[in-house]
Amino acid sequence: MCGIVGAVSPNNVVPVLIEGLSRLEYRGYDSAGVAVLNGADIKRVRAVGRVSELQNKASAEQLSGHVGIGHTRWATHGGVTESNAHPHISCGEIAVVHNGIIENHDEQRHRLTGLGYHFESQTDTEVIAHLIHYHHSQGECLLAATKKAVAELTGAFAISVVSIKEPETMICARLGCPLLIGLGEGENFIASDVSAVLSVTRNVIYLEDGDVAEIRRDGVTIYDGSDTVVERTIHRSDVSLASMELGPYAHFMQKEIHEQPSALTDTIEALIDDGEFSNALFGKDAEEVFAQVDSVLILAAGTSYYAGLTAKYWLESIAQLPTSVEIASEYRYRQSVPNPRQLIVTISQSGETLDTMEALKHAKKLGQQLTLAICNVQESAIPRASRLILYTRAGAEIGVASTKAFTTQLVALFTLAATLAKQRGLLDKAQEDGYLDALRHLPGSVQYALNLEPQIREWAKLFANKQHALFLGRGVHYPIALEGALKLKEISYIHAEAYPAGELKHGPLALVDGDMPVVVIAPNDALLEKVKSNMQEVRARGGVLFVFADADSHFTESEGVHVIRTPRHVGILSPVLHTIPVQLLAYHAALLKGTDVDKPRNLAKSVTVE
Repeated sequence: MCGIVGAVSPNNVVPVLIEGLSRLEYRGYDSAGVAVLNGADIKRVRAVGRVSELQNKASAEQLSGHVGIGHTRWATHGGVTESNAHPHISCGEIAVVHNGIIENHDEQRHRLTGLGYHFESQTDTEVIAHLIHYHHSQGECLLAATKKAVAELTGAFAISVVSIKEPETMICARLGCPLLIGLGEGENFIASDVSAVLSVTRNVIYLEDGDVAEIRRDGVTIYDGSDTVVERTIHRSDVSLASMELGPYAHFMQKEIHEQPSALTDTIEALIDDGEFSNALFGKDAEEVFAQVDSVLILAAGTSYYAGLTAKYWLESIAQLPTSVEIASEYRYRQSVPNPRQLIVTISQSGETLDTMEALKHAKKLGQQLTLAICNVQESAIPRASRLILYTRAGAEIGVASTKAFTTQLVALFTLAATLAKQRGLLDKAQEDGYLDALRHLPGSVQYALNLEPQIREWAKLFANKQHALFLGRGVHYPIALEGALKLKEISYIHAEAYPAGELKHGPLALVDGDMPVVVIAPNDALLEKVKSNMQEVRARGGVLFVFADADSHFTESEGVHVIRTPRHVGILSPVLHTIPVQLLAYHAALLKGTDVDKPRNLAKSVTVE
């Protein structure tokens, strides 16, 4: 969601701030701004819209400074206006940028108004600026003032602060929202995402919850939640700048769809490098943890939740473990019955999804300590808070609509199911070899599915002028129907819903007519004949069918029935394969609608607020 970048340097930091913000565009935003210390003043430039607009304004004003902060805002409190854009300034002396939400901002706003502070925005962030200024004006240094202020805030936040009274220093703090420090030579940086500082450094420190840090040109000092100076590990980022460039593709979503064969290959090779499903893949404690497990609870949000729903079928059929899948934001706010022998699996592309992180914390507070994170970003918050970790190898995913992260999550979850089955004595050598062979052949089958793009592009022409669509699937392919509907609505803005095909006659059939296309996931599996019966229900009501079938399924096109054949049925990994066509359908429908494919309205890549 919102993005932060900051720099303390002997050089003009404005180019670094602007480039950093441009690298954060993929996270989703609606306005942007920068503020720099310039002599005795804070100079600020803000713009509604793209970072390019901000860059033009900064150039026109010849903005420069050696200490500065920048921000891309995704609106929460207050509309999309320049006055609500960050950075926010208090009394001309303190500038603040902030990711997250301050839950007690009304209380603090009332208090600060009573102290004589005037508010120029509708945001919760301006409260932080005035609160820090108040403590600073009482004789506290910027570091101490920030510590006092954050102690009075309730919610989740990552903030960065500069002051004209301490022009060589920047202070930052985090609680629940990601923030890192980039270490340079005679200069240092902060950012909410490593992509923002890759052009200037690859050496980064990931701050922990409760940390407050003082950033200077010559070094950094980090204080933990107990106000003790601590040393945090320095990591060398291996994220490639090239992976964040479009190359020959028109959009990042298109690029990432087509990167799936290589992303799957990289993930699979890392998982089965030793030619077996091994507990060691999940960490040194995995054997001990897995030996205790009697059930599984998967916590996730959005697309990752659908990956979890798919995994439920695998975990129960292969490992014979009772499995529940819950939306993280629902789980953390309801009373549940904890089971200390239940494996808590969290799934997050970024590893920073706030609802999922808080759900994990909630589970641990209930005494559920058997935790596993499946994540695409190393050293992110959720893996650090988990006992076991399984990283996917999707590479940087820039498009807001997840594609390669989802399919690699499916592979990771299948590996978990097979490994737990082996641990429980339910997977013999022949079955293990069969599963390993299926994984090795999967990237090739996915490439075959990508080759169907010209046919899917033609289908998209029949979708672009529709207002609604229905997706149907059965069994393990029902979550893929859910994922297909999500992709279509989030990037093309066509309303789409998904149902188990057997539920069609229990309500959704009332919606079916010639103007509501019905997409059917119809692999050649044990439920195929049931799916065919459901399709007849649609045709009998004048509905138009768009069927994704396997090459060895016996479907024929006819009036009102369009068929595209994916590769021959690939068995238990079929959900991965059938994800590809629904991604392509959404992408090409969105292109025809003229929407912003990579940055759909109102959405963000990394959701770090509730």
